[in-house]
Amino acid sequence: MAAEGENIELKFRIYDGTDIAHNFYSSSTTIATLKQKLIAEWPQGKTITPKVVSDLKLIHAGKILENNKTLADSRITFSDIPGGFITMHVVIQPRTTKKKTGKFKRTKRRNKRQIHVHASLFSSFL
Repeated sequence: MAAEGENIELKFRIYDGTDIAHNFYSSSTTIATLKQKLIAEWPQGKTITPKVVSDLKLIHAGKILENNKTLADSRITFSDIPGGFITMHVVIQPRTTKKKTGKFKRTKRRNKRQIHVHASLFSSFL
């Protein structure tokens, strides 16, 4: 686990396998601050790009990290392997806007059975 004030080497892997924002971060850095940095450094030309912090989810050790927590609070583990770093996965969940019209559109269903019966009656008269 990272001690308060310790620097941690992190990189972030996005949806297409690209790693971004590889750097050293203070363990007192909040998850929201990391997300802001990711948005600022997001690669150009990607099909999906986050607009705001709430569009991003950071995942470490199978857990989604909370915006108001620091790296130390999030219990980011760091091994003592020389040259080692931590890879966090970044998931984008952009907000979707739904238009509410207040109207319900009813669709008529055809009764296939009636159509079938009608067709068989019609063929018996021929």
